[in-house]
Amino acid sequence: MSGQGRSGGRPTLEEVAVRAGVGRGTVSRVINGAAKVSEHTRAVVEAAVAELGYVPNRAARALAANRTDAVALVIPEPEDRFFAEPYFSDVVRGVGATLAETDVQLVLTLAGGERERRRLAQYLSGHRVDGVLLVSVHAGDPLPELLAELGIPAVISGRRSADETLPCVDSDNLAGAAGAVRHLLGRGRRAIATITGPLDVYGAQCRLDGYREALAAAGHPADELLIAPGDFTEEGGRRAMRELLERRPALDAVFAASDVMAAGARLELRAAGRRIPQDVALVGFDDSVVARHMDPPLTSVRQPIEEMGRTMARVLLERIAGGPADAAVVLPTELVVRESS
Repeated sequence: MSGQGRSGGRPTLEEVAVRAGVGRGTVSRVINGAAKVSEHTRAVVEAAVAELGYVPNRAARALAANRTDAVALVIPEPEDRFFAEPYFSDVVRGVGATLAETDVQLVLTLAGGERERRRLAQYLSGHRVDGVLLVSVHAGDPLPELLAELGIPAVISGRRSADETLPCVDSDNLAGAAGAVRHLLGRGRRAIATITGPLDVYGAQCRLDGYREALAAAGHPADELLIAPGDFTEEGGRRAMRELLERRPALDAVFAASDVMAAGARLELRAAGRRIPQDVALVGFDDSVVARHMDPPLTSVRQPIEEMGRTMARVLLERIAGGPADAAVVLPTELVVRESS
């Protein structure tokens, strides 16, 4: 009889209950891992499940629990930035690693434009996912508030402000940036410039704060003309580097708030005839594949991006299950020194 019920089709929950000599509800509790079941009853039900080859109907279980067994990873950035920035693929890899150990499906959504945002809002309003992971959220983004209104559990990667209300997973951006600048000071560099990320992203603001703090602590208050805004893109790094060279031609070091912007800065420094690191030392942030493959290889602040993705998924699953979830997890960074500095 193994593998099929009396009807000749898939064995049903009722047939498992009859075989085990217990009620249908008891079988359901055992299958769903409920705590309030005696060891004897659990063993009897599990034996019946094995004998009949019963496979739980996940769709029916999800429906009964008002669950979809799916979570969305939402990245409110344009498609070209998603594919150009290794950060995002590392987050996806980390999230996927945690979800691979569960029955939960991952829905990846890019929402870089207004039209995509409206479509996403409609999708989420239909409660088609049990929870949402938000990555790269800018200040003023309405998505977190929409999720709160809909009652959909959410976890954010990178706080929107110091007063973040959502559970969040972040790296220590301020300490990482400060460590990069202390390294450059230790190498005897004094005219240290920085290319910031978009300052409506709290993590980018923290990296700028770390730059300022390290300089001030060393008795070298930041020169505002050595600070240029970027946007985490290679072209943004090039533009900012051109601006910095025009303003302060004698600069001898650059801390870029991402490896991708550091790659753009490197192209511009080369075009201006500056040698790295002899004339200008260069440090990035992320320690992505970009850093390792640059010429010369790039000194960079490593943030544990895959681990951030894994942690985000774990915290979200805890929230969906109704258990206590960490309110904020801040992971340490580490400076990886290579030839560029």
